[in-house]
Amino acid sequence: MIFDAQHPLAQSRLQTRTQVITRAVLCLALVTAPLFAQGGARGTGPTAPEIDAMYPDLEALYLDLHRNPELGFQEVQTAAKLAARVKALGFDVTTGVGRTGIVAVMRNGAGPTVMMRTELDALPVQEKTGLPFASTVIAKTASGVTTPVMHACGHDIHMSAWAGTAKWMAEHKDRWRGTLMMVGQPAEEGGGGATTMLNDGLFTRFPRPDFALSMHDDDGLRAGVIGYHAGFFRSMSDGVTITVYGRGGHGAMPFNTVDPVVLASRIVLALQTIVSRENNPNDPIVITVGAIHGGTVGNVIPDEVKLSLSVRTYTAEVRTRTLAAIRRIAKGEAEASGAPKEPLVEMPARGNAAVYNDPPLTNRLAAALTQQLGAQAVTEMPAKMTSEDFADYGVAGVPSLLLHVGAVSPAKLAAAKASGIPVPAPHSPEWAPEREPTIKGAIRGEVGALLELLRAP
Repeated sequence: MIFDAQHPLAQSRLQTRTQVITRAVLCLALVTAPLFAQGGARGTGPTAPEIDAMYPDLEALYLDLHRNPELGFQEVQTAAKLAARVKALGFDVTTGVGRTGIVAVMRNGAGPTVMMRTELDALPVQEKTGLPFASTVIAKTASGVTTPVMHACGHDIHMSAWAGTAKWMAEHKDRWRGTLMMVGQPAEEGGGGATTMLNDGLFTRFPRPDFALSMHDDDGLRAGVIGYHAGFFRSMSDGVTITVYGRGGHGAMPFNTVDPVVLASRIVLALQTIVSRENNPNDPIVITVGAIHGGTVGNVIPDEVKLSLSVRTYTAEVRTRTLAAIRRIAKGEAEASGAPKEPLVEMPARGNAAVYNDPPLTNRLAAALTQQLGAQAVTEMPAKMTSEDFADYGVAGVPSLLLHVGAVSPAKLAAAKASGIPVPAPHSPEWAPEREPTIKGAIRGEVGALLELLRAP
C-alpha cells in the first residue's frame, strides 16, 4: 500500500500547520523546562550514572552483534540473544514471529500500549572499517549468492540501545503504567520484514499498540543527539530491474553486433534526465543504478546486460510517473540502438511506503525530550530520501514516529564540513558509529519517549 497524494495525511495545509505547532510547543518547552543534558528530567528518565552502569554490558552485546551479523530472515542467533535478555527481565517473549522476529510484552497496569521496534538484520557488504572487531562473516543470500556480511546500517547500535531501554523500563516499573511491547523485526533491508510480522499477527496475536516508535542512527548529527521530523520523513522505495538485449560477437568487430553494454550505459545516463528535466524538484526523486551485470571478458560483446535500480519518491503520483518514464526511456534507447527486442523492465507490485511521522505524536515527544534532555540534545532535522519499512506500521493505522540519533563525533563532522568530503554513511563499508555516545543517547531518547507515553499517575 502506498500513501496517495490526496490522502488526508499528505495535505500541505496539515504539513504547514504542524510545523507551526511544533515550533510553538518546543518554544514553550524551552521556556518552561530546565535542561538536563546528563540524564532524564528529575525523577523520570535514566540518569548518567544509571546509563554508565549499564553500558559495559551493552557494549559487549554491541561488539558481539557487530562481529556476528546475519542477513534478513537468517537472524536466528541474533534473535536468540535479544530474546534471552528480555525474557530474563520478565517480559513475556514470543520468538519466530514473521519467521525470525521476536515480540516481548510487559504489562504494568492500566494504560496505553506502546511498541518499540529494533531491526535485526545486516547487509551483504564487505566491511572496510579496519576496526579490531570488524565482521568477517560470509553467508549466502536467499538467492544462493555468497557474500560478506556487515552491520553497515547500524542495526547493531539499535539493538544494543533497545536492550538497554528494555532493561531500564523493566527495572523502573514504578515510573510508568501500561503495556510495553518490545519488537525485534527481521529483514528491514528490503526483505519485507515489517509486512511479514504484520501478516503473522503482530497486531492481532499481541496487543495492538496505541503508538509505535523506533530509533535509527544518523551520519549528519553529533553522536547522541536526537533528531525528529514531523510528517513525511523517509521516502518510498522501489526496486526496478532492466534487462537489455543485444547481439553478441567479437570485441574487435562491434559493427557486426548490437552492443548491450553501450545500450545499458546510455540508459543509465538517460534515466537521470527524469530527475533533472521531468520532475519538479520541490517533490524530489532519486534514481540510482546500483548494479550492472553483463559479459565475461573484455574481447567478447555479450548478448544481454542487466541493470538493478533503486527508485525513491514521496508521493503516489510522482512514483507512478517516474516508473512509467523508466520504462519509456529503456524502450526508446533500445529501439534507437537497433536492439533485436524490447528490454524486460521488471517493477514491483509494491515498494516501501513513505515513513510518515504522526505530527501530534512527533510534537508531543519532541517537546518532552527537549524538556528531559535539553535543547542541545534534541533537534529538528530535514526529511531524507532513504527508506524504512517502519512505514508499514503507520500504514496499518498506528500513530508512529521514527526518531534518529546522531552517530558521528563533532570533530569528524567539522572536518567533513571543512573538506567538503562527507563522512561515511549508513550502507557504506566504512560506516563506524561512535558507539558509546550513540548507544547512550539512543537509550535516553527511547526511555524518555516511552515515559512520556506511559506516564504513571
